[in-house]
Amino acid sequence: MSYIVPEKKERLERSCSVRGAVEIVLDSWSFLIIREAFFGVRRFDRFQERLGIPRQTLSTRLNALIDNLIFVTGRKEGEPGNQYFFTERGKDLFPTMLSLMEFGDAWLRGDGEPPLQMIHTTCGAHMHPVTVCSECKEPVETNTVHFRDGPGAGYLPISGRPKTRRSSDPNVLERVRPCSVARSLQIIGDKWSFLVLREAYFGVRRYDEMREKLGIASNVLADRLARLVEAGIFDKVPYGNGAGRYEYRFTEMGRALYKPMIVMMAWGDRWLNPGAAPLRLRHRTCGNDFTPQVVCSECKKPLEANQTDYTLHYKLSVP
Repeated sequence: MSYIVPEKKERLERSCSVRGAVEIVLDSWSFLIIREAFFGVRRFDRFQERLGIPRQTLSTRLNALIDNLIFVTGRKEGEPGNQYFFTERGKDLFPTMLSLMEFGDAWLRGDGEPPLQMIHTTCGAHMHPVTVCSECKEPVETNTVHFRDGPGAGYLPISGRPKTRRSSDPNVLERVRPCSVARSLQIIGDKWSFLVLREAYFGVRRYDEMREKLGIASNVLADRLARLVEAGIFDKVPYGNGAGRYEYRFTEMGRALYKPMIVMMAWGDRWLNPGAAPLRLRHRTCGNDFTPQVVCSECKKPLEANQTDYTLHYKLSVP
């Protein structure tokens, strides 16, 4: 007697520009390197000195950032040795950093003032970043945005694990600087936490559906959901007869994370899926399709790294 062995069903996930961006940006060490580059660090030895990062780890992350077209190496006239410079693709990560800072300043600073006061050199104002609709310049919120399929909509095979691992020590993210972006990433800055949030924004609330959508191991999902509840991002709410059945619903704080999510999605649309965005966003307030922008709170113009300055509300601690 012969048996027919059924083909293993390939697991698929929703096509989304966020995932590719997550794999590049949200590794802890890669984030720290990108952050210090926005503060003007260019040289290998300076990255190592500033971050206290092992040489091999630094070399691996810098090479990955070059492979992903975030950095390019070159020489600066009058200075010895190679340096690391942002590509246009790398510079365009600045709004993602600012939107994460917007969230961290609003929700994670405690009773103190924000760690960093930004100055928009274009208008001269002390300001803070605000995530807005590109068409009407009004702030966006989860309840004012409608999404629908874009030209790149569909499903793709679930990708494997990332090539780099997040540091097991969450405090590594605040090395040198008590940074609002780092505090935000302590909550969401690993692949699975971010993707759990993504599915929740698509309306997925229950454990089994979340596991099916993401192809995630049960212990990993349970851990990430517990962390997000503890951090105040989700409320764990009984449903049905309440016998051990729960939904995970966004708190007000969790809904505020929608802004950095869609800013990162917009980056992925531009650089990873040009002309084939999986999603289109419409702003209910003005009725237009839009791209999220991060603008100056005072003049409402988009913020660019070379048009900003800052003052620090902390003492820089260099190893």
